[in-house]
Amino acid sequence: MEHAVCEEIGRFVIEAETNRFPGSDERYFDDPLIGFATATDPLFTEYKSVIGKFHLTPGELVSASTPNESWAPATVICWVLPIADRTRVSNRSETIYPSRLWAQTRNFGEQFNTALRRHMVTWLTGKGYFAAAPQLMPAWREMPETAVGIASTWSERHAAYAAGLGTFSLTDALITPKGIAHRLGSVITDLKLEPSQRPYRERRANCLHYREGTCGACIGRCPVGALSREGHDKYKCRSYVYGTIPDAVSAEYGVQAAGCGLCQTKVPCEGKIPAGRDPYPA
Repeated sequence: MEHAVCEEIGRFVIEAETNRFPGSDERYFDDPLIGFATATDPLFTEYKSVIGKFHLTPGELVSASTPNESWAPATVICWVLPIADRTRVSNRSETIYPSRLWAQTRNFGEQFNTALRRHMVTWLTGKGYFAAAPQLMPAWREMPETAVGIASTWSERHAAYAAGLGTFSLTDALITPKGIAHRLGSVITDLKLEPSQRPYRERRANCLHYREGTCGACIGRCPVGALSREGHDKYKCRSYVYGTIPDAVSAEYGVQAAGCGLCQTKVPCEGKIPAGRDPYPA
């Protein structure tokens, strides 16, 4: 079934009209990366210490969201949707606001990502399994004030890390084999699948700053100083991404959410794991 799941996600990404720019055959996202994590992996419990007690395990998500349905999650299916090259190129020259293509990808591309979540839930239930998308479950909610800043009861990034799809960066985003410019999604199911290997040495292995003490290119890309060698100021970043940017470009671009992505483009990890002095993986 691992192959069938990967094939269905890939087919939907390639064929769905919702993964197309308006009036174009060009896709928001390239072919996906897909990984599987065991729903009872100890990492999901460890995240309660790393993120906060409010972060829910797959089992807790199901119990809290569907109290009248008794099923135990076996697998977390995760995917990476790499942002198309043309969109990334268009954002490299920007220094204050995102490009039109980037904003459309953030707005309409994430709508496609939601459609993919719903599609995979329908596909799995059609084959006789229970399934649910964490971000669409009643128990998912944002936590605006926590010890780690803005967080939520389920993190797509941390699920993808558990599924072997990438490691964290100075910006807190995930650096995958297809880079840092992407959108993430996940579905939990009682279908038991073979978990993917985690090929990294530690949780920040793909980031040159943490691996070698070099790079930091993303710091200079942030127009509001939300990044430094000490890390990522989530509040300053969020205020700019969800306040200043939409006010400035939403009407012109015809979107509600515009994103930013400046720190995800024109950086060594934009579309790959940067090699650096100590190539990784070995």
